[in-house]
Amino acid sequence: MDWNPGFFERLKQKAGFLIGTWAKIPSLETVEMIGHAGFDFAVIDMEHAPHDLQSAFHAIAYGQGAGLSMLARAPDRSSSVTQRLLDGGVDGILVPRVETAEQAAEVTAAMVFPPLGTRGMGYTSRAGRWCLDPVDSYLDRGRNAILRGVQVEDTGALENIEAILAAPALNSLFIGFGDLTLSTGLPASHPTLLALEAKALAAANERGIPVGTAVVTPAEAVRCRDIGYSYVMISADTTIFARATRGLIDETRRALG
Repeated sequence: MDWNPGFFERLKQKAGFLIGTWAKIPSLETVEMIGHAGFDFAVIDMEHAPHDLQSAFHAIAYGQGAGLSMLARAPDRSSSVTQRLLDGGVDGILVPRVETAEQAAEVTAAMVFPPLGTRGMGYTSRAGRWCLDPVDSYLDRGRNAILRGVQVEDTGALENIEAILAAPALNSLFIGFGDLTLSTGLPASHPTLLALEAKALAAANERGIPVGTAVVTPAEAVRCRDIGYSYVMISADTTIFARATRGLIDETRRALG
C-alpha cells in the first residue's frame, strides 16, 4: 500500500500553489479541523509552541488521517529531533535560523539516507508502516518524498543564498520575514528586503527548488504565488482562534448595546 501523495511530491508535480497554516496548539482536534477546513498542509511548530515529540508524533498521524500533509518545524538546528520526526512519518522538516552553507548541508544531510545523507534506518517505525511496507518503498520515500527545508532569516544568509542552495540534500527553501524584519529593523516591504527576496526566489527557481514563506492575509498569499513562491503558511491555529473569539465577543457586545 502506498502513502498518500505527500507535500514534497505535490510540489514536484507542480500540483498548484499549496496553502497551509501553523499548528501551534498541541491538540488533535484542531489539527483535524485544519484538515476538514480544506488546507493542503499544516506545520507543527516545535520552535515557537509547546509541542514535544509525543504531541508532534500524534499530530503527524492524525493530520495525515484527516487528509493533510504534515510538516514540522524543528525547535532549533541541532538535528536532535530529526530522526524521530522522520521515524514518525512526517512529510517534511523545516530547520530554523540556518545562516551558512555549512549549516544547511549539515541539517539537511540528517534528513536523508546514505549515500546522500546520514539518516539512520528505522524500518520498524511508523515511517516503515511498522515493517508492513517493503524496505525498498520505505527507503524510496525517505530519499525522494520528504521535504528537507531550511529557513533563511537574516540578510547574511540571503546574500549568500547560492551557496546555501548548493547543499547536496537540500530540496526546499523557506524565507522567514519575521526574524528578518526584527534583525534589520526594516519593514517587509522595504526595497532592500524585496531585492534579497527576489534574489533568493530567482536562485531557487533556477535550480528547481520550491520556496515557501509565512503570510498573514490572502492578499499576501496571492502576491507570493505571483512572484514565484510554491507554498505559504497563512496565519496559525492560535491566531485563527484568538481573532475569531475576539470578533465574536465584540460583535455580541455591540449587538447587546
